[in-house]
Amino acid sequence: MGIGMRELVVILLVVLVVFGAKKLRTVGSDLGHAVRGFKKAMSDGENEEAAVPPKQIRADGADAEFAEVAKARETAAKTDRTV
Repeated sequence: MGIGMRELVVILLVVLVVFGAKKLRTVGSDLGHAVRGFKKAMSDGENEEAAVPPKQIRADGADAEFAEVAKARETAAKTDRTV
């Protein structure tokens, strides 16, 4: 069921033949840099979240309103007054 040592060696040899030793070293180095950068960004993000308190949305301000909604409300209010 699991991959044994023999299968891993075969896979490594196939990759080595396909990409070549120099290209494989470059790909490995680039992958290492990417993983380190990702880990650093994750830890920096966690540190920023701990340092900055979350912003609270003010509930006392007026809501934004689209012009069409305002016209519909005015029309409804006029209609209610005439009836």
